Amino acid sequence: MRVLVSNDDGYDAGGVHALAEAAAALGEVWVVAPLTEQSGQSHSLSLSVPLRVREHAPRWFSVSGTPADCIYLALHELMPEPPALVLSGVNRGSNLGNDVHYSGTVAAAREAALAGLPAVAVSLHLEPEDRDCHWDTAVQVALRVARMVLDAGLPPRTLLNVNVPNVPPDQLLGVRAATLGVRTYENRVTRREDPWGRPYYWIGGAHLAFEGRADSDGPLVEGRWATVTPLHCDLTDHAFLDALHDRFDG
Repeated sequence: MRVLVSNDDGYDAGGVHALAEAAAALGEVWVVAPLTEQSGQSHSLSLSVPLRVREHAPRWFSVSGTPADCIYLALHELMPEPPALVLSGVNRGSNLGNDVHYSGTVAAAREAALAGLPAVAVSLHLEPEDRDCHWDTAVQVALRVARMVLDAGLPPRTLLNVNVPNVPPDQLLGVRAATLGVRTYENRVTRREDPWGRPYYWIGGAHLAFEGRADSDGPLVEGRWATVTPLHCDLTDHAFLDALHDRFDG
């Protein structure tokens, strides 16, 4: 059995090494990951520039593109046959609530789900004061979820988004299924000037709060629970679609 591992932090990041090592317990591991960090790239594909691929070790590749590029190349060029499972991560930092719309980690898993493969995105939630990453906790949860997926499968075009608190394994309270919550950030634009006086900008601010239900992913992870959230590739608002039929059909 083959397992494909990718991420958005880069092919040599600590989280992908930890996940690939743990995934060896499931079968033959292939790693196809970005050459450089691609956080926040979401599901972008490199359609207007060529991609370079380098094999750093047997079945361990870097790609000069996005996480979605990596999965596309792995499935349609690099691997001899499709894997039984795709794992993305472990991301250094959580992907909670509305983060999933921006996350390259989640997008790698989504690209696999679009191709009809079971996929899991795994992220480690870090607090600003954290200096060490408990990859061991994250990969223990990842393996538990992966084995469940291999045993029971997933619905078509569905992936799992897993977030794990950055605590030692014995301090983790357990694993909970959870809805996506709402994560709010400080809205910030920082304007600077280059040596020629031309302006440039940095966008993005610090995390402020998790909003919504106490049993959604953000509050649970802050309470030392790992969360598993099913995401579907169909973004249609089916409830509102019925209302639109009444307004437009016929």
